[in-house]
Amino acid sequence: MNSKNSEANCAQEQRLLEEKKAKIREVRKLLEPVPEKLLLYCSDASIARYLRARNWNVKKAAKMLKETLKWRLEYKPEDIKWDEIAQEAETGKIYRSNCFDKHGRSILVMRPGRENSKSNKGKIRYLVYCMENAILNLQSDQEQMVWLIDFCGYNMSHISVKVTKETADVLQNHYPERLGLAILYNPPKFFEPFWQVVKPFLEPKTSRKVKFVYSDNQNSMKLMEDLFNMDELEQAFGGKNEAGFEIKEYAKRMRDDDKKMILYWSQGHNNTFVPAERSAMAEPSSSSLAISEMNSDESRQEGEDKSSSKQMLTNVDGKSIGDKQQVEQLSQEQK
Repeated sequence: MNSKNSEANCAQEQRLLEEKKAKIREVRKLLEPVPEKLLLYCSDASIARYLRARNWNVKKAAKMLKETLKWRLEYKPEDIKWDEIAQEAETGKIYRSNCFDKHGRSILVMRPGRENSKSNKGKIRYLVYCMENAILNLQSDQEQMVWLIDFCGYNMSHISVKVTKETADVLQNHYPERLGLAILYNPPKFFEPFWQVVKPFLEPKTSRKVKFVYSDNQNSMKLMEDLFNMDELEQAFGGKNEAGFEIKEYAKRMRDDDKKMILYWSQGHNNTFVPAERSAMAEPSSSSLAISEMNSDESRQEGEDKSSSKQMLTNVDGKSIGDKQQVEQLSQEQK
């Protein structure tokens, strides 16, 4: 009896998988023709994210992805370089942590109390740069990130409905299914009514990923312990890591990543194939802490070949695409 149930479940899962594959193919047909440079965003994993964001509605997902492709052609997020947005980053208001959560997700640390710009355009452009960088550095089996938002120093002057709405629009419309979790750490009391104002800007699926955590609440701090290695987590979030944001060291990291971004996009531009569909197509759990089972074709391995003195980079399929010297040479050619 158990064997029959197991076979029935397997058959049902296979049917669902085939249905999802068919919907991915339908979306791809609706997108054609696609500029060669943007084929990377028409991979199975990418299309699946847009389908999940639109509850597997083919027409809605295709419309959403078309709008993103148009946005990427005009905005050119992959061309934003560190030196262009470095001034926005000086105070450490947003930066990528050099560690991951226990699920291998990139961590973006945000400190709205350190806002140093009056330009909404500059703020959004820096956010886009940070999103692209976090995606570039995702571990190979992951396609989502975590936002850690520290409210230290935050006051009423930092509240902006307009910027919050623009941030939500960019995140939801052009980076669907990229946010795994957003942790609001020690938000002040006056933030709660503001949250009720901006919450309607978010889709229900996104708002459910927002968690309030308070350092004096044992239950909410358990969430931090479950998600992060406390030895690696910054002290500001209850961890043991004493290192904080240091602009010179971070600038070096970002300039190195800019070189990797150039190589990544040159590979994407030259690759006209669409990666084979992967079997892990199952839709993620409804839990806000669930990890997507779809391997991302935009994910990268930031690996180092330990058998060689060269620092090797890999493409989206995990194959070597060159060492650091090649990256630097390509970077010079692009200037």
